[in-house]
Amino acid sequence: MRAWGGDQVTEAVAGSVELLRTVTDRDWTGVRAGRLEWTCRRTAEHIASDLLAYAGQLAGRAQTAYVPFELGFEEGTDQAGVLEVIETTGALLAATVRTTPPRVRAFHPYPFRSANREGFAAMGIAEVLLHTHDIAEGLGLAYEPPAGLCESVLTRIFPHVRPGPEPWPTLLWATGRGDLPGRAPVTGWRWNNNLVLPTGRLTLEGVTPAAAADLAAGGDGGFVWLGDAPFEGTREVAAGLLKAYDSGVHRPEFGALVLVRREDGRAVGSLGFHGVPDEEGRAEIGYDLVESARGHGYATEALNALAEWALARDGVRLLYATVEEANTPSQGVLARAGFVRADVLEEEPLLADRTLRLYTRRA
Repeated sequence: MRAWGGDQVTEAVAGSVELLRTVTDRDWTGVRAGRLEWTCRRTAEHIASDLLAYAGQLAGRAQTAYVPFELGFEEGTDQAGVLEVIETTGALLAATVRTTPPRVRAFHPYPFRSANREGFAAMGIAEVLLHTHDIAEGLGLAYEPPAGLCESVLTRIFPHVRPGPEPWPTLLWATGRGDLPGRAPVTGWRWNNNLVLPTGRLTLEGVTPAAAADLAAGGDGGFVWLGDAPFEGTREVAAGLLKAYDSGVHRPEFGALVLVRREDGRAVGSLGFHGVPDEEGRAEIGYDLVESARGHGYATEALNALAEWALARDGVRLLYATVEEANTPSQGVLARAGFVRADVLEEEPLLADRTLRLYTRRA
């Protein structure tokens, strides 16, 4: 998967500035920006502030809160000057994204308290696209960014949003700025950066729809794999995640995660859920490892961490996994991770294939 983020930030900023330069002689201070309470001038300043803030978070590796600084404009800065600041802060974010290692995380509150370089790039791009739309709407300008930019934002920080016929109207709808046929208006929304769970030797990184699409197509999903490629089960899980995303039932916290070794940043396998918990609070879980990573306890470590995290959530009371009778290594993994062989009564509603064995772990 080709490195993503820096070039796209540059593209988004260039398109915004190109449009807004055509109206620097207009009044931005006395005109409201679209549906916002802010003026067009205030909104343009906000774009620059957010680009700088995201660059600062990522460059400084902030871990617990926003870095306590803000952007100020010199008195007398005109509209053209504001656009220069947007270009400059956009360049700072683009450079930071390009030079930050892919596994680095920094603080962002929504929803799991951190984001990686792709997350910060996607949030920066979204700020540019959406607020340029707001300003353009206030000033009566036509604006439609490239569909590829919109889709890349949706598949990275809006994984819970079912794709629409076109990416730009979908992004506008998802942020309360437009309507989509058959969908209720959005009145509140947040970014949704991917889940990350640390363990002793591993980091479990949530798979975004963008990464899943690459994995399902035979790519690496943005990971450096031990043995140069994931096990086939990971690609199947990615394809299932994409199917759920396309149908609007994907929930990122009950998706898939890749196991990344802390010692060298190599991906060694994947694990995750086969879907959201059912009405009884039961969720099925699965996992696999590349062959050269087996026998080192990675699956047990990851499975135990994910089980503890999931069973602490409201609405989850039981996790279960199915395994072939002859697969004793996998049965050992489940046992070491606190799962127990289910009795006959538990198997009836959960296990249709009688050649498999069911293991469960309760809250």
